[in-house]
Amino acid sequence: MTPAITGAAFGLGAAFLFGISTPLAKMLLQESHPLLIAGLLYLGAGLGLFAFEFFRGSSTRNIEPRRETPLRFEDLGLIFGILVTGGILGPVLMLYGLQRLSAVPASLLLNLEAPLTVLLAVTFFGEHLGRREAVAIFLIVTGAGVLGYSPGAMEADWVGAGAIAVACLFWAIDNNLTQRLSLRDPITIVRFKTLTAGTCTLALAIVFGQKLPSPSILMYALALGFVSYGVSVVLDAYALRMLGAAREAAYFATAPFIGAVTSIPLLGERWHSADVWASGIMGVGVLLLLSEHHSHVHIHEEMEHDHSHVHSDHHDHQNDEHVNTGEPHAHLHRHLPLAHDHPHLPELHHRHRH
Repeated sequence: MTPAITGAAFGLGAAFLFGISTPLAKMLLQESHPLLIAGLLYLGAGLGLFAFEFFRGSSTRNIEPRRETPLRFEDLGLIFGILVTGGILGPVLMLYGLQRLSAVPASLLLNLEAPLTVLLAVTFFGEHLGRREAVAIFLIVTGAGVLGYSPGAMEADWVGAGAIAVACLFWAIDNNLTQRLSLRDPITIVRFKTLTAGTCTLALAIVFGQKLPSPSILMYALALGFVSYGVSVVLDAYALRMLGAAREAAYFATAPFIGAVTSIPLLGERWHSADVWASGIMGVGVLLLLSEHHSHVHIHEEMEHDHSHVHSDHHDHQNDEHVNTGEPHAHLHRHLPLAHDHPHLPELHHRHRH
């Protein structure tokens, strides 16, 4: 599959796993405080990924070459920004807002993450959007916003709505910072983020007098965190690597659709007739984005870096004899100046003027 299709599959998979967490997390909030639940969700993600890495490492410890690039000391600034915005402030504010709103309007408010991510990606991080892609993203976000809307649905609690809106801003910052680190090992990034965020948030909850829930609720929160905050965020990191933050945000914008749909059987909330049209609008947007074809003559400047790659026009360099150049492998390598014309997306190798 092409990087565009593979990245879309990762992005939609991440959206599905995160989307189902909205009604499921709301059920948890009936038992505990948002701060405590946020800590448990992220701790579950971190512990699950730690266990996965441990067993994967024990089975591949003597296999070379390495397939991903580890984090470096110079990445600490980005890691800190990701941890604070996406690992602590975002989830705590989202769960606080979720506690004050019903699941459907809360799911719909999460649509703000996509346009905010796109705005930051294009304005501050050098990504390019053509008209077709801009229309596709507009359709997806609009469809998700119309989904489940009814007059007065957002009038229940503006404090809760504001908390979710600010959470979306922090996640938009997190998305763009993570994209800057997307050439590093995604599992390592997410494991560090979730373990640290979960530990800090859980410690704050205990300091403020929150008590751990029953063992069954505790295990439920940890399991949900591993799936919806661990596996989901790893898939999203791969989508960021392949697509750039703006397009990843469009695919991830389908998460509120998943949350709104699953709220119906789980929480007994209603879906309105206009929601069918809204979901159709989102579907058209996704199809437009999947069928985009962006190609023109562009120039790659000379550069040297370390990331996972296979050999192609962009990676034509010498390797050790034991390296299979058709399989993903990671090492320090140099890109020579290159001018060519091919379909591409605004990932970190293709940030150029249009």
